[in-house]
Amino acid sequence: MQELSSTDQSESGYFNLQVAAGGRRYRLGGQQALRLSLAAGDQLLLQGGDGEQVCELLALDSDGRTVPHLLGGRRPEPSVGLRAQLAGEGSAARRLYAQLQEWGVVDAQLDAVVRIATAEAVTLQAQGELILIIAAAGADMTVDQQSPVTDVELTLTPASPQQEYLPEPLAPVQSELRVKRATARTYEVKAGEWIQIIDVAGKQCSDFLAFDRQALEQGQEVGLDALATRTVLGHSNPAPGLWSRFLGSDMASLVEVVQDTVGRHDSFLLACTPKYYEDSGYFGHVSCSDNFNRVLAPYDIRPRPGWPAINFFFNTEISPCGAVLMDEPWSRPGDYVLLRANRDLLCASSACPDDIDPANGWQPTDIHVRIYDAGQQFPRAIAHRITPEELPRMTETTGFHSRVAALTKKLTEYRGYWVATEYEGWGAKAEYLACRERVAMIDLSPLRKFEVTGPDAEAFLQYVLTRNVRRLAIGEIAYSALCYETGGMMDDGTIFRMGEQAFRWICGDPYSGIWMRKQAKEKGYRVSIRNSTSQLHNIAVQGPESRRLLSELIWTPESQPTMETLAWFHFLIGRLGGSTGMPVMVSRTGYTGELGFEVWCHPDNAEQLWDAVWDRGQAFDIAPMGFDALDMLRIEAGLIFADHEFCPQTNPYEAGIGFTVPMKTKEENFIGREAMARQAPESRQRLMGLILEGGDGAAHGDQVYVDRCPVGVVTSATPSPLMGKQIALCRLAPEYAEPGTRLQVGKLDGHQKRLDAEVVSLPFHDPERTRVRS
Repeated sequence: MQELSSTDQSESGYFNLQVAAGGRRYRLGGQQALRLSLAAGDQLLLQGGDGEQVCELLALDSDGRTVPHLLGGRRPEPSVGLRAQLAGEGSAARRLYAQLQEWGVVDAQLDAVVRIATAEAVTLQAQGELILIIAAAGADMTVDQQSPVTDVELTLTPASPQQEYLPEPLAPVQSELRVKRATARTYEVKAGEWIQIIDVAGKQCSDFLAFDRQALEQGQEVGLDALATRTVLGHSNPAPGLWSRFLGSDMASLVEVVQDTVGRHDSFLLACTPKYYEDSGYFGHVSCSDNFNRVLAPYDIRPRPGWPAINFFFNTEISPCGAVLMDEPWSRPGDYVLLRANRDLLCASSACPDDIDPANGWQPTDIHVRIYDAGQQFPRAIAHRITPEELPRMTETTGFHSRVAALTKKLTEYRGYWVATEYEGWGAKAEYLACRERVAMIDLSPLRKFEVTGPDAEAFLQYVLTRNVRRLAIGEIAYSALCYETGGMMDDGTIFRMGEQAFRWICGDPYSGIWMRKQAKEKGYRVSIRNSTSQLHNIAVQGPESRRLLSELIWTPESQPTMETLAWFHFLIGRLGGSTGMPVMVSRTGYTGELGFEVWCHPDNAEQLWDAVWDRGQAFDIAPMGFDALDMLRIEAGLIFADHEFCPQTNPYEAGIGFTVPMKTKEENFIGREAMARQAPESRQRLMGLILEGGDGAAHGDQVYVDRCPVGVVTSATPSPLMGKQIALCRLAPEYAEPGTRLQVGKLDGHQKRLDAEVVSLPFHDPERTRVRS
């Protein structure tokens, strides 16, 4: 078995390959293709993430002839998905066309593909040597459609199992080296070159040292300095993004972290030392520090009893009592860190020999290092997983990213996407004021979108959502909670009624779709739940001038409302700039407490949409808006945020959205209803506002006190430009939740410093919601 070509990193930089025991796992993204070479007896397991994506497989021999019979006698047929995607005019069509050309595929060969439905796992066994092209293909989805092309997961198991695999290179490799278990090696890199440090087998730590090569030639040791890095960056460890650089002892950058598929490393402790093993009773045990002394000696670098290194993949944490704890690494086979050298460097990497504790999963293994040429370009990305067992997903960019990045470098990772925190030349307060006084626009594409369709769609949503979905008219939207059986909240979101049995669920947590599919399967609902996030990106246009601005841009047919008549919590399907313009969906929704709208489009059209709103918005003195300003706005408006105002231990009543639970008017049972019904209303904690005295601010997690008794917790806090005071959202015991109650917010240890505060009703801003309804 030999892999020929794959899409380990798409244009947006996500990672979709990982080594598994006995084989390789791939995530084949929607509208993506992969090429593998199979030997006789190799097995390929295919399974759709949502169970509905059809895979198309093109089997070729070494001469390029179609050989579908080598896939176990599967019947060939003409392609549907590949041809539908190629017929498009967007980036997905162009990317696929270029791939097929590179692979030498001609149109006639698409008449003999094998189409595999992935509702259940399907295993194919190669009957001979073949080249296999696999595609999760299909046409782009427009805003009024509900047919996204979604992911497929593959596992390739060779007939002759191998002990380990390396992930495919990110680009042509300039040089590479293997660091055998319990050893260390040195290597040199030039400024601008890339260093990929790979955990070959998983759960293996690798200490990393780097020295300024020019300084060494002058007899000086300028090496990585974790203390200087933490002090200057104000972060425990650098990570891809704005705070990404490891500094040297001269306080200047040595290397930058560009990609990280693990996100859990250590820079507080020394590389393992002889003393550590001796104190544990293991005399003469090899150590990383001794290994480093040995390999650095030829460079006249003085030995140390313990090396202060950057320990990649070492899983440590500091407990509340101050103890430094460690456990097995989070890294899996093939996980890596990608660095870029900012100077000419001498580097050293170890494969830690620690086998007396969980530091290396009790079984030390190898580390692999690859060096890439300075001319290569790799996107910044951090890995996240929706479920523990799935392949890592790397940070992506939204369709609006080029426009956002042109205006700011202040980007942060949110829900798997890069978003702006604030914009250069504006800043959070100016962006906030633009939204309150004029109009502002913000990229909210990380919101997850799920298409819920089928004959039981309405009944299913009645069961999983707290809101009464039956009352929704086509074109109407409702805000709802999604709860566990305990009544605790998993997520909140908005449900759009697209048709009689067709809905669109917009939420924050990508796990919502997985959980919904599980509920539908267990209860036997005939419903399709498909993730359309990659096909629908959106900006929010918010502020008192938002309607006037969008009215000059959005055309609607006679069958749809106009921008002037669009009601609160309703949506329309229209076009940008006229009847022949690009399709958009516009909803009268927002997260600011102001009159506002969200505009949804295919990501290929995102730049055109941004430019149209931005250019027309100049007449209204529009501002771009980042998440820092959005947080100020939503707190003033009393709007809730995941892991702040709600979590699985908080029900909708306690999160301040009891209106989403119509116990009296919704007759059908829904998940969490019985648990909430058992709770005495008088005993529920209440989400309230706090207005603090003085200029000191509260913070998420601060305890709220009466004397020494904690009676609540601050969930969110911000300085309020509107009120000129520090404000906070707070969950309080019912006995202390009446407006006018005087409380104190604990700072420092909770007792040494107190901030006086008064309880008020929510929202702080526009309590009658007249502005958002105007």
